[in-house]
Amino acid sequence: MMSTSLTPLRVECSISKDGPRETETGRTQAAVLARQSHRSLSTYLNVPESFGFLRNQVTPFLIDSSDGPSLYAWHILPIELYRQHEGQLLAESSGFVSDITSRTAFQLLRDDSEARLVIHFHGAAGTVGSGYRVPNYRALSAGDPRKTHVLTFNYRGFGRSAGVPSEPALILDAISVVNWALEVAAIPPSRIVLFGQSLGTAVTLAVLEHYNTLRFPPVAFAGSVLVAPFTDVPNLVATYRLAGIIPILSPFASFPVLFDFLRILIHDEWLSKARITNYIRVNEVIGLRYFLTLIHAEDDYDIPSRHTEELYWHAVDATRSTGVSRLQSERIKQASRTDLGAAGSAMEWSTNNGVIREEILKTGLHDVIMGNAVVTLAVMRIFAAADSLV
Repeated sequence: MMSTSLTPLRVECSISKDGPRETETGRTQAAVLARQSHRSLSTYLNVPESFGFLRNQVTPFLIDSSDGPSLYAWHILPIELYRQHEGQLLAESSGFVSDITSRTAFQLLRDDSEARLVIHFHGAAGTVGSGYRVPNYRALSAGDPRKTHVLTFNYRGFGRSAGVPSEPALILDAISVVNWALEVAAIPPSRIVLFGQSLGTAVTLAVLEHYNTLRFPPVAFAGSVLVAPFTDVPNLVATYRLAGIIPILSPFASFPVLFDFLRILIHDEWLSKARITNYIRVNEVIGLRYFLTLIHAEDDYDIPSRHTEELYWHAVDATRSTGVSRLQSERIKQASRTDLGAAGSAMEWSTNNGVIREEILKTGLHDVIMGNAVVTLAVMRIFAAADSLV
């Protein structure tokens, strides 16, 4: 029976989109990932070496959220930068630190005028060390192993971050982390990429909305990468299949009254479709630059790739005051899409102010895709575009 307290967060946790079960990797991985999940919820998070990192390549620390709770975070050094300063890093104590500003790793980020930062917003359930997130961090910095740092954290109620999660609370957490990067680490937004996967894509779009519509002057980040996004939670639960097989609410879609009633029971909706439209439209009106990449795998059985296609169309539609109809968009796609064969396809829409890029991969499932080279290249494209404006 569906409870009236159901939230999108609880929906995602209950169906384990990217939690310890990791359905997209197959049930043969379940035992291994269950053990990893147990470790992640223990003191092992303060020993990043147990996840395959080098000593002091990762600094565990806390970031204060604007309304109180402390957020558990990792700062991950790019590998070549680590090599260059290995002696200094090895001389320091390892593990959790109460003052990250005193650490060599942080100073290498703050004091380098060319340092780049990818802020990582994870999916539902798990911790900073769960599942395919660790390979994801390596993919994010692989394009420039001298300059590209990664900052990842757990929302409140996840991992070692205290508090009760909700849509407004998670957005506050994400904004607090971005503010830390801007103000404490002193990284200008032009050298920051926002990366989100699954639930994290909705968080990313909420952050973008905050910085370009709710803050003055608006802030232009180097760009954003959304992997396996969804249009909104009501549509997500309508299309979601447990383990890629068992439909959750789609059988009720033939009964509109009942289906609408069930949708009402979802408290937090994560309206990404509306947010991406608003974000692009505002940027076009005020002439603020942007670079937005959406990536999805056709064999993602957790969130169907049509969610990305829908978001891409809404983003493109928002670039013109007269709009771009779905039919027009499809015709343009047919004429301009790049066929990558077994790798999938790519489509790019450019305006005087920005770029919207859609990449649909043939394979990659829901989480495996995060460690793929397509993610590395997406980050490289964004930073290269930002550099060309300097």
